[in-house]
Amino acid sequence: MSATNSELPTKQIPGDYGRRFFGPMKDRMDYFYGSGELEFFKTRMQKYQSTVFRCNMPPGPFISRSSAVVCLLDAVSFQTLFDNSKVEKRNLLDGTYMPTTAYTGGYRTCAFLDPSEPNHGLLKSFFLSLLSKKKDKFIPIFRQAMADLFSGLDEEIASKSSSYFNDLNDTMSFQFVFRLLCDKNPSETGIGPNGPKIVDLWIFFQLAPLLSLGLKFLPNFLEDLLLRTVPLPSFLVKSKYKKLYDAVYESAAPILDEAEKLGLQRDEACHNLVFFAGFNAYGGMKALFPSLIKWIAAAGGDLHRRLAVEIRSAVKENGVTLAAVNAMALTKSVVYEALRIEPPVSYQYGKAKHDFEIHNHDSTFSIKRGEMLFGFQPIATKDPKVFDNPDEFIPERFVGEGEKLIEYVYWSNGRETDEPTAGNKQCAGKDMVVLLCRLMVVEFFLRYDTFEVDIGKLPVGSSVTFKSLTKATS
Repeated sequence: MSATNSELPTKQIPGDYGRRFFGPMKDRMDYFYGSGELEFFKTRMQKYQSTVFRCNMPPGPFISRSSAVVCLLDAVSFQTLFDNSKVEKRNLLDGTYMPTTAYTGGYRTCAFLDPSEPNHGLLKSFFLSLLSKKKDKFIPIFRQAMADLFSGLDEEIASKSSSYFNDLNDTMSFQFVFRLLCDKNPSETGIGPNGPKIVDLWIFFQLAPLLSLGLKFLPNFLEDLLLRTVPLPSFLVKSKYKKLYDAVYESAAPILDEAEKLGLQRDEACHNLVFFAGFNAYGGMKALFPSLIKWIAAAGGDLHRRLAVEIRSAVKENGVTLAAVNAMALTKSVVYEALRIEPPVSYQYGKAKHDFEIHNHDSTFSIKRGEMLFGFQPIATKDPKVFDNPDEFIPERFVGEGEKLIEYVYWSNGRETDEPTAGNKQCAGKDMVVLLCRLMVVEFFLRYDTFEVDIGKLPVGSSVTFKSLTKATS
């Protein structure tokens, strides 16, 4: 067991930032084109023999004014990023730089606001209220969206012997989010069938300085020059974004009426709704669902058989209901394990509001006011002092006594045992996302016994191509 905080020795935070300009550039090149993202952190953890250390984070010169961060890479120190009394979240969604507000109608959307700002509480309350009112529609709308996805999956497997899941998932995810929030199909609006491509491009322009495209024909130095010298100009996607905004503005009129009653300006509420639906919800599902399928596929036929037995038994009497889904212990654990081993959002940032001390399992460290704290979740949620065999996907990890470990699943910008409120930064859709992940597993194993996929890497997340599907036999 770890020592109590008062017993831990106080140490200097190891690491450094290097010389101005050259230090950030060196770390940036190593992060994208040398060690790579995961090894960038692992090699420094090994070098300093510490899960807390100093380094630079992209994008660096000339886009961000300062690249300097204190990394928090264990399950204990990482939790500092959830403490609003210690860290500020103002303009830190994307870390050491912030995209221009031209992408969001000139407004800083809720994701960029600190809980201390008045509009944060208004907007977060708006989203929480909205999801609460829509909760009875989660299951029927998602099941219909999944039925459409399966039709496409079956058709492509039959005609081409393979099916690229990501494209089908993008369409399904966008249609679900739009229908849930706007009560109509996006094809009935000016968006037409192009919603996913519009949102993908809009998101890419905002996140480009944090990405590597992985294109073999594009030399590293040229990619770095294109993506990280100056921000991509927002006017190139202005007309696309307006089409998205107009569709939401027209289709979500009752929701925007409610926002005005709360004291929000209608256009500000609409820009926030677009960001919530496009960047947060659709963007999250775009990365999360392929990851979920990837890990279940890799676990093999035995897990598939056990999931099928549990799921089909649970829905035998009353069908797919919330009560039935909540009774599926293995399915629940599989979802939490996927969220733990490959969280859909890798980064968390916070700026110290004042001087304070943090600790990991072994030591205490002093943080100074104004220092930027950074957590890389895919390592923090594989803390070997919390999880046995942390790099392995263990489907039943959170079953029985293992449920106690759920508090160390941090994908939602908070502990899984915490709840989102108007006064914190935890994902407003946390419970909905977990439910949708369980529903995806349920729907798959009601329809299929087992499946095989090929896995690839994308700038964000994984590519999943189905190679075989075995229809349900019982």
